[in-house]
Amino acid sequence: MIRDGIHLATTEEERNGVFGLRYDIYVEEMGRYQTVADHENRRLIEPEDETGRIFYAAEDGKVVGTSRFSWGHDAPFSERQVKHYQMAPFLAEVPPEAIMVGERGMVVPRLRGSDLFKEMNEATKRFINEQRIQLVFGACEPHLLSLYLGQGMRTFAEQNINSPEAGYLIPLITVVEDVEYLRRIRARTLETARDFGADARIPECVDRLVQGTVMSERLTASGVYREEVDEALDALDGGRLGALDELTAEETTRCLDSSNIIECNAGDRVLKKGGVARNMFVLLEGMLEVRDEGRLLNVLSPGDVFGEIAFLLERPRTADIFAATDGVRVLSLSESTLRKLIADDPEAAAQILLNLSKILCMRLLRQA
Repeated sequence: MIRDGIHLATTEEERNGVFGLRYDIYVEEMGRYQTVADHENRRLIEPEDETGRIFYAAEDGKVVGTSRFSWGHDAPFSERQVKHYQMAPFLAEVPPEAIMVGERGMVVPRLRGSDLFKEMNEATKRFINEQRIQLVFGACEPHLLSLYLGQGMRTFAEQNINSPEAGYLIPLITVVEDVEYLRRIRARTLETARDFGADARIPECVDRLVQGTVMSERLTASGVYREEVDEALDALDGGRLGALDELTAEETTRCLDSSNIIECNAGDRVLKKGGVARNMFVLLEGMLEVRDEGRLLNVLSPGDVFGEIAFLLERPRTADIFAATDGVRVLSLSESTLRKLIADDPEAAAQILLNLSKILCMRLLRQA
């Protein structure tokens, strides 16, 4: 197929193509936005579309990728955006024309992993640099966090997004002209970043406001993240089976590559039934409730593994999982990292799969 390029959606036909792609991915594939989507016309349209700049990529006239950017110069940010991304402290110190919110970025399944999303990002980067935008807000699901952190985005919010329609998302911020930060973390986007040198505009509030509820190897000093993970795992009940039990130090290090520790508050829906992500988690602190259509199925305590069914069977999530207490901390393990380890190292694969088998067996015994 011939790719038709990346454009700004301005006509009714172009916008409807974008809204139809959103419906296919968010509503049908991911099972989201069921109560607000236009099911009759198979469209997902939002209030922010009225003032947002909608970019799209097409092949043979059909939309295959899209994203939306709301720019403070075009219109005030919506109440939902200000609340979700906890923008108020930033808006108090940075003019709205220097801020954007990036949302609804997606590509069709057959092009995931291709260069299309990268090409779309580069197209919007040109606009961002031309307008000297300083901050770009966004969000991602936990299983995509390492990918976006590797591109130079940062966590910052005191509380993650917990929306009935969107699910559990982690707010992110890009400090556009902080090229020194990209160098420090060896970001994959460094080669395409524009270095303004001494003229770089980095808001003074960033260092004070950028904190967040996520701990990642990319965001901490060398060795600090691994020490935190080791201490958390060592503190778990010694008699409880663990997904990483009996692995060598080297195998454990490989398992933890691209992992993150995420802090949740009571009521946060950590996993959404029907979600397509397949990463696994280890509960480090606090309690979780496993629910299906409101019915309590199980209570998870520190040391428990969850998300293993989607990982093993390569199918959507089978239940909702909510944080039952404040201060819940979960270790999110990368699906791609685990699969690569299993494919490359038969001994490690055998041990991991044995651990998961024992965990599932013990869960069945407790529920009997």
